[in-house]
Amino acid sequence: MKFALTGGGTGGHLSIAKALAIELEKQGIEAIYLGSTYGQDREWFENSPLFSERYFFNTQGVVNKSFFKKIGSLFLQAKAAFKAKEILKKHQITHTISVGGFSAGPASFASLLDHIPLYIHEQNAIKGSLNRYLSPKAKAVFSSYAFKDKGNHVLTSYPVQNAFFDFARTRTEIKHILFLGGSQGAKAINEFALLNAPKLTKQGIKITHICGSNAHERMRFFYQELGLLDKIELFAFHNDITEVMHRADLCVSRAGASSVWELCANGLPTIFIPYPFASNNHQYYNVLEFEKENLCYVVPQNELLPKKLFEVIRKLNQKDDQGNKNLTAISAKLQQKIAKDGAKTIIETILSA
Repeated sequence: MKFALTGGGTGGHLSIAKALAIELEKQGIEAIYLGSTYGQDREWFENSPLFSERYFFNTQGVVNKSFFKKIGSLFLQAKAAFKAKEILKKHQITHTISVGGFSAGPASFASLLDHIPLYIHEQNAIKGSLNRYLSPKAKAVFSSYAFKDKGNHVLTSYPVQNAFFDFARTRTEIKHILFLGGSQGAKAINEFALLNAPKLTKQGIKITHICGSNAHERMRFFYQELGLLDKIELFAFHNDITEVMHRADLCVSRAGASSVWELCANGLPTIFIPYPFASNNHQYYNVLEFEKENLCYVVPQNELLPKKLFEVIRKLNQKDDQGNKNLTAISAKLQQKIAKDGAKTIIETILSA
């Protein structure tokens, strides 16, 4: 028995691949990885000991491209699919798991051509174009969101790495706020942090700001101008995000699915600013259920005024009918919403098929 994991492009897809690879390793099952030279795949897995072999194809996505660029991307995908077919045969792959993203295309289609069972994890509440096409042909589609077209869909807990659970805690007071600008640097969140920093620091609230490598020098300059650089923690990125989350009492973040569920596992109340240009507005739908259950706050980017942060802080400090702070109640409920064994459940479901 040997697995192929494929897909990625962004940290959200790749974090799922990592969680599944860790579970396969725990169960003593060998796995290879097939991704793309474009995006973050190499950065995550080129030297990863989780895989016996790693392959990266020259592929790109087709979404939001001109007609001729789409044709070029499809040609690269087809060319890579034949290479992937040879690789799957060489390694005698018995199961393929796609975590989505354009880099999943070649190995997914190669698996279907070779009649290798294909399993898909759909991370978002709205399916991406590749997964919409492949879902009917897959053995099973795993997701933490309930889709109307149930068919071969399996509802599971999100495959979050155990460290997010291990560093979880129930919040009781807002002493520390985390602004997550993401690896690419979300301009709106970075500016929101900057505008709120003077008042927050004056109130004695600590700030950790992960602003992305593209914005780091600019953010550093502005905090220096405000005289706040030595009063906050500013990072381009952070290698131990679980530890950073553990120290925070409130977070401001985009609403990529992996971030949403990692914050949930950590019990960290969050103000989500969905990326307004995400395909099919999927970031908004990723947190819609959370918002309906009063487990988060969602602020559209065009309504992101500095006063919004302090409005949320006031609401979180209010007490419910039982005399508990809303902050504490939300933090506790978040930890109950997600089970720790998401990756294990997915792998065991595949093995029992």
